Amino acid sequence: MNFLLCVVIVALAIVAYTSKKSRIALYIGAAFALFGISHFVNLVALGASFTEVLLVIRTLGYLIVIFALYKLWKP
Repeated sequence: MNFLLCVVIVALAIVAYTSKKSRIALYIGAAFALFGISHFVNLVALGASFTEVLLVIRTLGYLIVIFALYKLWKP
């Protein structure tokens, strides 16, 4: 379910960017693309082999969301 929701969010982010030209939408879409990759790796049962890589991927996703929210908040 998490993977499918990530795919939907990425698709909506692309649509939002194309219609509003909002880079923030792209940042959020990129973050959820990373989360989706992480979920996909776990779905295909490779999560145990890539624990360190998945930690880096998820951390990057969270940092991108933080950056996007900062850009939205910053005057």
